[in-house]
Amino acid sequence: MKDRIVNKMFKKHLVDFSIIIFIFLIDRVSKLLIISSPETYEQYGISVTSFLNFNLIWNEGIAFGLFSFDEKLYYNFLTIFICLITVVIIWLMFRSSGFEKLSYIMIIGGSLGNIFDRIFYYAVPDFIDFHINNFHWFIFNVADIFISMGIIFLISFEIFGKKVK
Repeated sequence: MKDRIVNKMFKKHLVDFSIIIFIFLIDRVSKLLIISSPETYEQYGISVTSFLNFNLIWNEGIAFGLFSFDEKLYYNFLTIFICLITVVIIWLMFRSSGFEKLSYIMIIGGSLGNIFDRIFYYAVPDFIDFHINNFHWFIFNVADIFISMGIIFLISFEIFGKKVK
């Protein structure tokens, strides 16, 4: 009986899990390519265009380097907290549908990519460096793009997508 329920749930969410795995894999491949490229360790990394560099940094904090701690206890607590938030977002994904569900899926895929790095590297490799002349925006990665897009979509859905009663 229990196996039937698990199989039914898995089949129902097969596309959702496939998209999450796809996002995770895109993130992993991009990070592995950057980590294995010695040019990304140089001062300005790889210049792609006049406004984009691939410049590897290791982020021990969360978004944009916030909450970076030298103390491993705080780092471990933050990692556990991020994992708990991801579990809540997975629960929200199961309870949602349509555009809202896709937003949660993007957040989960990106979050799992960054959690993987936090556990195996004790830091998240960030490498996408947009800049205008000497003004550089925060350096981020592919997982961050999906997390940000998911959040922007959720906010947009909340503001514009709901019908007024």
